Order: sequence, then C-alpha cells, then structure tokens
Amino acid sequence: MGEAARLATAGDLPILDAINHGRRAEMDGERGAAMFLAREASPKPVTDELAAAIEDERSLVVVGTYDDVVFGYGYAVIEPLRDGTTVAVLRHFMVEEEARAAGIGEAMMNLILDTTRAAGCRGIDSTALPGDRETKNFFESFGLKARMLVVHRAFEDEADDDG
Repeated sequence: MGEAARLATAGDLPILDAINHGRRAEMDGERGAAMFLAREASPKPVTDELAAAIEDERSLVVVGTYDDVVFGYGYAVIEPLRDGTTVAVLRHFMVEEEARAAGIGEAMMNLILDTTRAAGCRGIDSTALPGDRETKNFFESFGLKARMLVVHRAFEDEADDDG
C-alpha cells in the first residue's frame, strides 16, 4: 500500500482541519508567520472553505495517505489571468511532521501538478515562509522557483521578526 494521493471528500474535512491547526501551531515563532496568519492564511476553522472547494470545479483539494490513513492535504485554486490564461495557486500544502519523509507530499504534489496541467494552467504558484528551507527545497524539487519576493517591516512591535 504505502503512500498515495487522492481527491478529498467531505468525510476528510475533520482531519484536514486538524492538520491545518497543527501546522499553524508548528509555525509559531517562524519568521513571517505572524503576518502570514493575519493576512494570507485561511480563517479557522478551514472546514467551510475546504467543503466549498471540494465542490468547486475551479478548485482542487487532495489528500495524502499512507496505508489509507490521511496525513496531509493540498488545496489549489485555478485563477484566471489578465491575458486569458490560468494559473494554479496552491493555497494550502501540509503534511503532518511525523509523515514528512514517507513520500506523501510527493504523491500529493504529483497529483496536483498533473491535474492542474491537464486543466490547462500555464503554471503553479505557492508560498514558503522566509527561512523555511525544508518547504523551499521541497517546492524546488518540483521545479517551483521564486518569481517574486514580498518584503515587510513591522511598525508596532519591531521585535515581531516578521521581516
């Protein structure tokens, strides 16, 4: 059996919310995490957003499993561009820490890439926090490279380390 990826179902939503909650906790103290959680991250709980995405033909929600047990998920949206083409935007991509070396992320990413390529997307975008070398290296192994950097300076709490 081993690692695999499949489309998510409504029955997966409770575990996807738990995985999302765990990753948010894991991010505590990472550079850029506080601003990411305040601005870009989906509102908690993510079950409503993911339930709608599962039903939306312009969205893709996949789960990564090991022996049929869900250990991760990815959520991408196909967005139109001004030139009439589309790009896939990977909004969530999470694998539980204890399962990260098992090939689950690779199985999910391959399914996402194959599906969005077949949908006619011209590419795929995602994000990684500054200093999160593991995530950056993972995405680079699939050919994703930085195309733009967002820079930030916190005013209220200079020790916030969101820069």
